[in-house]
Amino acid sequence: PPCLRRVRALENAGFIKGYHADLDGRALGFEVTVFAMVGLHSQAEADLKAFEAEVATWPLVRECHMLNGEIDFILKCVAPDLSTFQSFLTEKLTPAPNVASVRTSLTIRCSKHEPGVPVEMLEEE
Repeated sequence: PPCLRRVRALENAGFIKGYHADLDGRALGFEVTVFAMVGLHSQAEADLKAFEAEVATWPLVRECHMLNGEIDFILKCVAPDLSTFQSFLTEKLTPAPNVASVRTSLTIRCSKHEPGVPVEMLEEE
C-alpha cells in the first residue's frame, strides 16, 4: 500500500524513531509528577556523562535534559505517590556522585502535552 511505503521511507530515512502508546499515568496509579533541577559540582564532560549514565538507571526519571545556565539538568520524575518520590530524592538523587544541589517543583496539572515535534510548522514554509 502507498501509505505503508511512505511510512517505511520515513523510518528508513531516520525521521521516525519509534512508536509508543500514550498511557494515562493517573489511571495506572502514578499520581505525582515532579521536576527536579539538579546542579553538579563539576561540569567536566566525563562527570556529565557519568551523571547521565546514573540517571538512565532510574525508572522514576522519565526525561533528563542538560540545560544552559544556573541549572545543569532538569529531570521529569513520575511516581505513584509523594512518599515514593521522597525516597528516590533522599536515597538516590541527592546522594548521587557529583550532585551539588537539587530543587524540586511538584506539578499541579499538565496544561499541554504534545510529544514529538511541531511538523505542522513545516507546512507553513
